[in-house]
Amino acid sequence: MPDKRRTAAIIGGGVIGSGWATRFLLNGWDVRFFDPSPNAERILHPVIERGREAMPALCDVVPEEGSLYIASSTAEAVEAALYIQESTPERIEVKQAVLKSIQESCDANAIVASSTSGFMPSELQEGAIRPEQIIVSHPYNPVYLLPLVEVVAGKLSSDVVIAQAMAFYRQIGMHPLHVRKEIDGHLSDRLQEALWREALHLVNDGVATTDE
Repeated sequence: MPDKRRTAAIIGGGVIGSGWATRFLLNGWDVRFFDPSPNAERILHPVIERGREAMPALCDVVPEEGSLYIASSTAEAVEAALYIQESTPERIEVKQAVLKSIQESCDANAIVASSTSGFMPSELQEGAIRPEQIIVSHPYNPVYLLPLVEVVAGKLSSDVVIAQAMAFYRQIGMHPLHVRKEIDGHLSDRLQEALWREALHLVNDGVATTDE
């Protein structure tokens, strides 16, 4: 069984989940990956290769890679993990069901983080087995390249979990940003939306064209 002290489980692939898997893997963590989609590995492996190409420019000494294991179920992926990242579709019922499945099999002391940009952690904690275990860790894309991650606690989140998560992100070369209050869109999406609104006003008022 993998060493829990350096094992991350990635539940849900796509661009974000694959980016998380790459970030942990290339920074020396063992990664256990699960996504039921038949296309999951076809997305994952090219992202890992792009991450490998980028690593020499991101650090002075390239760390020794961890091992990658493709799990056959959520339970198999999370049972040996100290850190778990959920990156499933942005539907609250899907995320809550997946988080329940994760908590049924994971260590009670593991960190369970969601990549969501659309939901607040308190929403994800509703009906959870151990709500204090769940946080939001919203990354920037591509995750293997951009180091910023927004870390958001819910009403029932443990301060210890937040501190441990931020320490783990620093270990894998990330810059964790502690968002101290739950707010729709966290920080980055709200700033992007403000810029988008201003761009629309500028086009509407004839200050600039859409292309410009």
